[in-house]
Amino acid sequence: MTLDPQEITIVSGLPRSGTSLMMRMLAAGGLPVLIDGLRKPDPDNPRGYYEFEPVKQTKSDPSWVAGAGGKAVKMVSRLLPDLPPGYRYRVVFMRRNLEEILASQQRMLLRKGIPHDPVADAEMARLFTSHLAEMERWLAAQENFTVIYLWYNELLSNPQQALHRLDEFFRRTLDVSRMAEIIDPALYRNRK
Repeated sequence: MTLDPQEITIVSGLPRSGTSLMMRMLAAGGLPVLIDGLRKPDPDNPRGYYEFEPVKQTKSDPSWVAGAGGKAVKMVSRLLPDLPPGYRYRVVFMRRNLEEILASQQRMLLRKGIPHDPVADAEMARLFTSHLAEMERWLAAQENFTVIYLWYNELLSNPQQALHRLDEFFRRTLDVSRMAEIIDPALYRNRK
């Protein structure tokens, strides 16, 4: 794979939007990934979370960014503005039907013994919608960010088209056949 070694790939989106799947796919496609394995697979994410703990502290300690060139790292969308200037970022922003995101979160919370609150769902949907619009505006204004928006739903229902777009975004450097092997429709459990 011959991508710019100084450019950092960020896989982002709302929680439960398919970011772990995308990290697995990029790794299979030949892009090195920055993960620490601290968060173990569980029933909500049986193939793993593909996280890197220092990302959560980027605002107070962005030192990890200097060593992330040429790699992909996962970062929830609310943390994107914490990334330091002076670097080039290639963002794969995962989108997913909000009802599915909320259903997935509900299942995860119920497994942890936290009761479901339908009122909170409506408020969360409103906040998520507002946040996504804000992030799209913010990303469009960043000269050092290049962004592709991919729908989790499309990735599972029409993977060839989504993978073609992704490969174009990465300048045809990915092994898309290996990436396609990662997609497991059986893990698409919260359909709406």
